[in-house]
Amino acid sequence: MIERILPEGVVSSETFGDDPRARLLPEEEPSVARAVHKRRREFTVARGCARRALAGLGYGEIAVPSGTNREPLWPEGVVGSITHCTGYCASAVAREGVVRSLGIDAETDGELPPGVLEQVTVERERELLSRLPADRSWDRLLFSAKESVYKAWFPLTGRWLGFTDAFVSFGPDGGFRAELTAPPVETAHGTLTGFTGGSVSEAGFVATAVVVRAGDPYLTTS
Repeated sequence: MIERILPEGVVSSETFGDDPRARLLPEEEPSVARAVHKRRREFTVARGCARRALAGLGYGEIAVPSGTNREPLWPEGVVGSITHCTGYCASAVAREGVVRSLGIDAETDGELPPGVLEQVTVERERELLSRLPADRSWDRLLFSAKESVYKAWFPLTGRWLGFTDAFVSFGPDGGFRAELTAPPVETAHGTLTGFTGGSVSEAGFVATAVVVRAGDPYLTTS
């Protein structure tokens, strides 16, 4: 599923359901030392996806521990992202010379619980959602898109980004544009003002992805 919205040069791996073979390496254990069984199992299966994706770049059995903000810590020269929800886990990785940053997110399909959409969006975003064809769970996709935006944003800036700090608008094909509503941020690669991404719905899940290619200009609002 996730590979459908990732470009060439990005390697991915996914698992539907559990993977009995998945296990944690010692460096990864502290991240879920106090987690409940469900959370620990999802984390474990997702790390298994990360290792398979890294194998596609030529890596052997390698740990992917978590940083102080719970972000995955990739080998030097690699960028990547991990996502997991009930029944689905995935990871995507790429060489830093090919991709500057990437973020993926997956959610179970269906409408968001009451009140959540209002917490993570502004009125204009909700208005635009209402104009889209009623052929998919656009509110759930918008939530997922904002998660993917954050995952792509953080490695570039090292800063927090709130749900309403990015204005997300979808096209009817599921592609989306995310414009930062906070002041533009200067990074080593230029001024960061936003992102573009894609989405997919399949087998009871929705997923989104944001990929910032090396050499591509950042999205601008001009």
